[in-house]
Amino acid sequence: MTIAVQQEDFDVGAALDALGGAGKSGAIASFVGLVRGQGDRQDVVALELEHYPGMTERALAAIEAEARRRFALDDCVIIHRVGRLPLGARIVLVATASPHRADALDACAFLIDWLKTRAPFWKREITADGAGAWVEAKESDDRATARWGDDRG
Repeated sequence: MTIAVQQEDFDVGAALDALGGAGKSGAIASFVGLVRGQGDRQDVVALELEHYPGMTERALAAIEAEARRRFALDDCVIIHRVGRLPLGARIVLVATASPHRADALDACAFLIDWLKTRAPFWKREITADGAGAWVEAKESDDRATARWGDDRG
């Protein structure tokens, strides 16, 4: 298991190479999220991500533990960047390794859905004139998370 919250970019290939359970895994699934230019506002040039150190890592560990409870996972990686990121920059990597593709794919989707709604990150879109606006939670993200059910019983 690797969980990292960092300002530095990450190497997707190296992260995927580190997965696999020493020949035990039969499948690896991954998701890479990028900064896009058209968010809530049309003239976005960067995204600023803030988090609550300590709390964020604990939340990610709890999300990862829930994924392990639900799916047959050999390993997983969650890397999320913070700070100011330009258009096209990598924001997040979620990767899962499992004996079979269904669990790898489902766990990867589960992790990114729960991360979007349950991890304490705050995003601010920065425009060309330097102004910024906080990104509001999206109903579509809540619906995506809801499809997995609730871990609280």
